[in-house]
Amino acid sequence: MTPIEDLKGKTAVVTGGAGFVPSHLIDRLLADGLRVVALDNFVTGHARNIAHLEGNPNFTFIEQDVSEPYDVEGPVSFVFHMASPASPIDYVQIPIETLKAGSYASHNALDLALRKNATYLVASTSEVYGDPEVHPQKESYWGNVNSIGVRSCYDEAKRYAEAATMAYHRAHGLDTKIVRIFNTYGPRMRLDDGRVVPAFIGQALRGEPLTIFGDGTQTRSFCYVSDLVDGIWRLARSTTHEPVNCGNPHEMSMRQFAEAIAGVFGIELKVDPKPLPPDDPKVRKPDITRAKDVLGWEPVVPFDQGIRETIEYFRGQLQPA
Repeated sequence: MTPIEDLKGKTAVVTGGAGFVPSHLIDRLLADGLRVVALDNFVTGHARNIAHLEGNPNFTFIEQDVSEPYDVEGPVSFVFHMASPASPIDYVQIPIETLKAGSYASHNALDLALRKNATYLVASTSEVYGDPEVHPQKESYWGNVNSIGVRSCYDEAKRYAEAATMAYHRAHGLDTKIVRIFNTYGPRMRLDDGRVVPAFIGQALRGEPLTIFGDGTQTRSFCYVSDLVDGIWRLARSTTHEPVNCGNPHEMSMRQFAEAIAGVFGIELKVDPKPLPPDDPKVRKPDITRAKDVLGWEPVVPFDQGIRETIEYFRGQLQPA
């Protein structure tokens, strides 16, 4: 793994830089001494996520739709393609933009990395496994995806992004990495993005019942954002080209998660049941054996700590300005 000391002063490009996970990645890269150029068009990202970087001489922001051609001046050592809608609400409302993020935007980022002879990392997703018939999910599993379902614009865009990444690696010898991100939570998520963590926390803060889809037995595994960013950065500096799962293998049902949120708030759990959305995965749990073996990585932030920090962030978002 490339030492941090050898990378100080190098430049990293981060697409979707105003998004939840990418903005935390930018903070980590800057803290480790890199220069960062971030690109975003604010379709789902938000300026407040990078507002604290204004005036930082090592940070440059370019407002740009990365599905359109672009270039970055000077040498570049890393290209992190993180731009994409990432919640069910977003990618159902803007399916074309979601598809472009995985296709056109992938080729633009790959071409930039090729021109600059840079390491390329694409943020893929556990959704490439679809509604899995293998549990937990290993990187060798090919997935069970409905290619024409309401979620397919996201699932297939990410699967295409992975295919494009490996094609550039095989055809051009580009140094490429694929991280398959499982459910991640933390400050800078949007309260209205439709994912279960901000949904439950927002409802609890407003004194509303928690919406549970289906019977609540479907499972997810929640990884705190700083753990994920550490895994991404380790992967970018590694020598592997195979996909790597990054997520927390601690699995919870939606009912258990609702009970945990109610417990943190010290409230009685009240539930608003809703029908299960189409193609909603019944289980989701990463096998992180490869991440442990190749990157020496596994999550370290306890759920109680991470969820309390996330709640405090959302509490601040709900307070009047």
